[in-house]
Amino acid sequence: MTTGFFWDERTFWHAGGNYAATLPLGGLVQPLAAGGLPESAETKRRFKNLMDVTGLTSELDLRSAPQATREELERVHPASYLDAFKAASDAGGGELGHHAPFAKDGYEIAALSAGLATAAVRAVTSGELTNAYSLSRPPGHHCEPDGPMGFCLMANIGIAIEAALAEGRITRAVVLDWDVHHGNGTEKVFYNRDDVLTISLHQEGNYPLESGALHDRGTGAGEGYNLNLPLPPGLGHDGYLHAIDTVVIPQIKAFNPDIIIVACGYDCAMPDPLGSMLAHADTFRQMTARIKQTAENICDGKLVVVHEGGYSEVYVPFCGHAVMEVLSDSSTTAPDPMRKAMAMRQPNPRITAFHKQMIDDMRTELGL
Repeated sequence: MTTGFFWDERTFWHAGGNYAATLPLGGLVQPLAAGGLPESAETKRRFKNLMDVTGLTSELDLRSAPQATREELERVHPASYLDAFKAASDAGGGELGHHAPFAKDGYEIAALSAGLATAAVRAVTSGELTNAYSLSRPPGHHCEPDGPMGFCLMANIGIAIEAALAEGRITRAVVLDWDVHHGNGTEKVFYNRDDVLTISLHQEGNYPLESGALHDRGTGAGEGYNLNLPLPPGLGHDGYLHAIDTVVIPQIKAFNPDIIIVACGYDCAMPDPLGSMLAHADTFRQMTARIKQTAENICDGKLVVVHEGGYSEVYVPFCGHAVMEVLSDSSTTAPDPMRKAMAMRQPNPRITAFHKQMIDDMRTELGL
């Protein structure tokens, strides 16, 4: 098997100026470090660096890709948004949405991020690669067709899927989003469609506050093809695996897609400043293993993982390394430096049993 890793140094150069996700700057709030975004380049750069140091990089097919074309972008985003984004980018940057600032060249970098995801999906669906990881930055799962939000400037996964559909390489796709925040952008792109099943596992009441409800199931032809699981804070490792085993995998199997795409945010890991879910590196390893096995069973192993959130510069690299170990069937490891602390801070068995029952109740309420 061959695992692709799509990345480009230029995506690490995306910046938004002095900007905070939850606090205003000024007064007693000290300005952020160079780069300015809580969604910083360092989480991604250190992820790639860790694989270089362990030697895992040498086992992968490393590639870059061109920017997504205007035609590819316009399958998701209206020309009016793309024109406004390009003009603001050329003028030095700004912000066109909610919590999604950008600096000069932001348009080109976002198009490159979308291009990496599009190329990864193209290589896997054409049989050139077995599976792939796209280290896309800026991320994409919050970006709606007509506007950006939550650090996301273009709908990377939506753009990649539309290209694969238009080129006749697939007819059906599943998007599984396990970022701690609801994948509202991806949901909106496909909300009235029955050819893409969107599944979002997210912390209830996190971001965006107004989306991700359990009963938001799609409209029109898409009714029943959108699935949200708003999960309780403190869910932990066993709770995530229960959701994957009892809800996600059965729904993927029933849909029978040509490819599975994971919107992979690492912000449900315990050290993350924007989440409270208590996952750890082995959680991502085991979730990936389960979804990889599912892909092998139903769609010839066609699986693409696209990077989304994750804000702990120290810990994201170990979570990402765990995912890549599974994708590539590698024995090259990066032992989790926080493994003991993570294990000690998991919810006790009674809380875990309660959380699992909550997931079972959601499944029953939806008639799944």
